[in-house]
Amino acid sequence: MPQLINRQFLDFEKPIKDLYDQIEQLKQTQEKTKTDMSTAIASLEQKIVETKRELTENLTPWHRVQLSRHPDRPYTLKYIEKMATNFIELFGDRNVKDDKAMVGGFCQLNGKTVMIIGQQKGHNTKTRQARNFGMANPEGYRKALRLMKLAEKFNKPIVTLIDTPGAYPGLEAEERGQGEAIARNIYEMIGLKVPVVCVIIGEGASGGALGIGVGDKVAMMENTWYTVISPESCSSILWRSWDKKEIAAEQLRLTGKDMLGFGLVDDVIPEPLGGAHWDFDEAAQLLKNYLLPAIEELEKINPEERIKQRIKKYDNMGFWEEFD
Repeated sequence: MPQLINRQFLDFEKPIKDLYDQIEQLKQTQEKTKTDMSTAIASLEQKIVETKRELTENLTPWHRVQLSRHPDRPYTLKYIEKMATNFIELFGDRNVKDDKAMVGGFCQLNGKTVMIIGQQKGHNTKTRQARNFGMANPEGYRKALRLMKLAEKFNKPIVTLIDTPGAYPGLEAEERGQGEAIARNIYEMIGLKVPVVCVIIGEGASGGALGIGVGDKVAMMENTWYTVISPESCSSILWRSWDKKEIAAEQLRLTGKDMLGFGLVDDVIPEPLGGAHWDFDEAAQLLKNYLLPAIEELEKINPEERIKQRIKKYDNMGFWEEFD
């Protein structure tokens, strides 16, 4: 069973927390009285598995939004640590500075060299501030594009891991060309001559996600969301209050299942029972099991044909009707 040191629980995960508390009490009793409690503990551990399964089967869109933001959830660097080797992080946009909210570099997946780029959040107050809560400035997107062009130069596939509440909306970001930087990335990614696989591993909001989200394959982890606006912001616009965020989450159709139905993503990658935050190793392995075959499949296609298919993929998105 996973360790509970500093583990945080969401409101709807309280039944799981209660079971862990009972196990801890039994262990303390066992230690004090020297009474064998192994059968009772095993029974509770099995009940935890069943409770996780039950909760997973009944998740609402808002629950998935909460899971995507879970403070114990693995971020980009954790996935790289768990599934890759020989990671060499590269820094700077060669223009303004290095943006800590965007990370990237070459690494190896089962011996195959790839360029991995993604947003990185922090795990405590200090690192969250340093990483700007995963909200990249223009130099972050320009750094990402520089790394993509470097991968293209050496003919290495690109993997992007998306986890952001949006691009940074500050005045200084707009002054340095936030909109242009994201638009430039979208334009350039369409024409990259190497395979590009994009995966939403947490939050996938607005242009902040699209800035590294144009690829031959776009996938979502099971408990993530992908849409133009966060449920809270949508609620504040429509109802002038955040109180309707759960309704907004449902109406936005932002889950992996919804996006797959709309044809906006290609696949939904399963997570460990209860969510990725319960087992980093399994979550990374599931992601890796998706990436390697996807890259191998894309590498078999001629680069020019791959670009044509990529353009066609985005041309076909959306719903419309034509009238004479």
